[in-house]
Amino acid sequence: MSKTPSKSHGRLSIQASAAPRDLMGQAKSVRGAFTAKIITLFPEVFPGVLGASLLGKALQDGLWKLDTIDLRTFGEGKHRNVDDTPAGGGAGMVLRADVMARAIKFAHGRARHPLVFMSPRGRPFDQAMAERFSKEDGITLIAGRFEGLDQRVIDHFGIEEVSLGDFVMTGGEIAAQALLDATLRLRPGVIGNAASLEEESFSAGLLEHPQYTRPADWEGQTIPEVLTSGDHGKVAKWRRDEAERLTQERRPDLWAQFKRDFP
Repeated sequence: MSKTPSKSHGRLSIQASAAPRDLMGQAKSVRGAFTAKIITLFPEVFPGVLGASLLGKALQDGLWKLDTIDLRTFGEGKHRNVDDTPAGGGAGMVLRADVMARAIKFAHGRARHPLVFMSPRGRPFDQAMAERFSKEDGITLIAGRFEGLDQRVIDHFGIEEVSLGDFVMTGGEIAAQALLDATLRLRPGVIGNAASLEEESFSAGLLEHPQYTRPADWEGQTIPEVLTSGDHGKVAKWRRDEAERLTQERRPDLWAQFKRDFP
């Protein structure tokens, strides 16, 4: 394969490659850009979906930076072992504290931004957490594998454990990408229409109202008349009523919280 072309006349030159991680090395750099660092055994799966659409453009434009740290390079011995059997016995393997500590010190250093371990026993990830992370200058994510991570390293570094939900995955890479997707889209300049962020699900503690578009009549079903009335007041009321109805029906937990916050 020929060499990657260099930048010319201030333009960004990108060469197609089968390795999506190459895009990370060709991205621009903007002062104050959000930096996402991922400690993982599978750095080749990044940026994955984060390299597509608006987030991919923002990555190329330098609005955020992605740095993957291969945990295997910090492993022990000839075979770079990163795990061992659980103390006390049992099935599976556990990520070693000494190996992970070396990776964290390399990746996180003295950074003040959050250090997060994607774990099914962590606090459930939600919109409020995404908003909190989006206000930081970056985040360091640990994509777990096997039976988890030695508790001593979690305690030592004060690692925040975060879960996508009450289910178990084979690893934390997909979870890390989901967390970054929800977080990065809240950063200034990533989503073109900031107003759209204010109306979507969870932004006001409610699920989003139903959406419609052309054609006006599809398979005998028509758009609710109020949405084509031109009366913005009625449209706003309909959307609010529908958001409350859907939240009450589908997420009674959110509805109860909403009623507590807005009695």
